[in-house]
Amino acid sequence: MSEQESLGPVEFLINLNKTSEARFQDCISQLLLQHDNDIACIIYDELMYFSEAAAKEFKIPSVILSTASATNHACGCVLSKLNAEKFLIDIEDPEVQDKVVENLHPLRYKNLPFSGMGPLDQFLEICREVFNKRTASAVIINTTSCLESTSLSCLQQELNIPLFSLGPLHITASANSSLLEEDKSCIEWLNKQMPRSVMYISLGSKAQMEPKEVMEMAWGLSNSNQPFLWVIRPGSESLPEEVSKIVSEKGYIVKWATQNEVLGHPAVGGFWSHCGWNSTLESIVEGVPMICRPFSGEQKLNAIYIESVWRIGFQLQGEVERGGVERAVKRLMVDEEVAGMRERALVLKEKLEASLRSGGSSYRALDELAKYLKTE
Repeated sequence: MSEQESLGPVEFLINLNKTSEARFQDCISQLLLQHDNDIACIIYDELMYFSEAAAKEFKIPSVILSTASATNHACGCVLSKLNAEKFLIDIEDPEVQDKVVENLHPLRYKNLPFSGMGPLDQFLEICREVFNKRTASAVIINTTSCLESTSLSCLQQELNIPLFSLGPLHITASANSSLLEEDKSCIEWLNKQMPRSVMYISLGSKAQMEPKEVMEMAWGLSNSNQPFLWVIRPGSESLPEEVSKIVSEKGYIVKWATQNEVLGHPAVGGFWSHCGWNSTLESIVEGVPMICRPFSGEQKLNAIYIESVWRIGFQLQGEVERGGVERAVKRLMVDEEVAGMRERALVLKEKLEASLRSGGSSYRALDELAKYLKTE
């Protein structure tokens, strides 16, 4: 194992930013020579903050691109101001845990996305680098005001630079951005199912499940008597042989799915998700209610919003066991309360679509960004 491979995710990011700064400056220098000093701006992912040094060196406007939620970005600003040693002591106090984060209701301090991110001091160092350096010209966030108006207002006050909410970006994507090979055979299977009858399960490209959890999930899905489409990646989860036959009677399993197409299919009635921001937006855009099973960080924030703010789904907490899985699937797919969730999801879908049309909030934000860059 190389030295880079042995690093945790936070250590890797810190190291990457330190080692990339000089090389990126050289790259920009070459591009300026090739294009007669005509580079309008540098747009960079918020975690690639090494880009800022080159922008400052060559006096080029720089724009941060945040592909996570505005709420996650706002939480990062809160975390960037904390002292690691003091916070570790304070967060043990139940009163501190349940205290609502200022301007970010309903989030509480125990909900801040720091768990599972490695040593707290290193994670807060990353937060300080990402959120305290404000030499950037502006920030683009993949969201809309109809989803996160409170968090966007909080961020606007905090950042003191222009903020452009342009989401959902995937709607206008001209090409498929998946890095994994997609199995489109599931669409043929979906075509044979009844409207809103299929439970779609996909826990993202990184999540790992224990074999026991996979087996319990398989039994629960089967016992729910609902047809289901389940994404199981090679090398992550594996389906025990003893339940493969039972699962095959009601379910269809693929290594990776064309998620936007699946969620937009009339047969799909619910989405069991890890609640990454892309999956969350994709589900809302198609008006599909959700079962939330977040694993870490921002996913847990998104799950709280899905359940308590937008009210288009609910969290499945505790141990994964077949009875709980069966009840959760039935609750989302057939219980009376799903009608309300589905109605709210469809209202959000309409609002998101409206935000992208001429005069909508995202449409206006893109126009404002273009005008802003022309004046920089």
